[in-house]
Amino acid sequence: MNVARFLLTASLLLPAAPGGSGGTFDTRTASFAITFHDETTAYRDAALVSMPGAAVILQATGGPPGDYSAVTDAGTLVQQGSHQWRWTAPDRAGNYLITFDGPGKKDAIALHAFVMVPASAVKNGMLNGYRIGEYPSTPLNGNAIYRPPAGFIEVTKANQDTKLSPHFRLKQFLCKEDTTKRFPKYVLFKERLPLKLEMVLERVNAMGFAVDTLHVMSAFRTPFYNHAIGDVKYSLHQWGSAADVYVDPLGIDRMADLNRDGQVDLQDSKLLYDEVERMLAATDLARFQGGMGYYPATAAHPPFVHVDVRGTAARWKG
Repeated sequence: MNVARFLLTASLLLPAAPGGSGGTFDTRTASFAITFHDETTAYRDAALVSMPGAAVILQATGGPPGDYSAVTDAGTLVQQGSHQWRWTAPDRAGNYLITFDGPGKKDAIALHAFVMVPASAVKNGMLNGYRIGEYPSTPLNGNAIYRPPAGFIEVTKANQDTKLSPHFRLKQFLCKEDTTKRFPKYVLFKERLPLKLEMVLERVNAMGFAVDTLHVMSAFRTPFYNHAIGDVKYSLHQWGSAADVYVDPLGIDRMADLNRDGQVDLQDSKLLYDEVERMLAATDLARFQGGMGYYPATAAHPPFVHVDVRGTAARWKG
């Protein structure tokens, strides 16, 4: 078995939940993986975030022997070895494509590269007419993950459906405050977050719920919106590190009855929380550790689970 796929696929690391369907969910992984920015992914669609003009080392790993190739539609791609390339991002913000082919071009990975608009373009809390607000000037406890972001990903009508991973799209991570059809919008996401959500999705399918994505109730929040809804000052949603999700097989904005007791309530979000906890118990998934909490339904939303990629474990009941 491919080592990278073994590391990334939770259901291969842990037994399926009792009563799970198992074996029917297509993870859409390749026979090799790509590493960049300390991430490793074998998903056929993946996302990279970069500043304009920045250089990124890309490497093909864990695949069959043979020749690997890569091409890009923008920026400069220089091969540095049989399995390694250096990509220099374009100077202009936007989303670009780097395609990797395995031996014999029998397998490919599409790496969607998002070059950000520098944060210096934000003036008085606004970016090109989009309200961002103000980030805390001092990182929480000096932790670098709470520093103001270097830039923001521009979302347009044309790129909003771009895949960040096989089962999650850019538009799912947008701040929920802006429900208008106005573009551009702006967003942040940590590259590790969609990878973690893919594993949670696979786990849900192993539980016996056939869904092609998770309902992302809330992912990125601008500091303006985060303050408006009264969340904590250092909520990781503002840095694109967190997502509030639930399982919605019918696409009706309603959590599934996960424990099959005939009602949808806190016990269903607790069951999902427990399944993710079991998944993260695997030693090889330590880098996907983060905060997690489960929440009851309100008049505004069904029960849900918060997951993030802060790198250390934190647990709570909402």
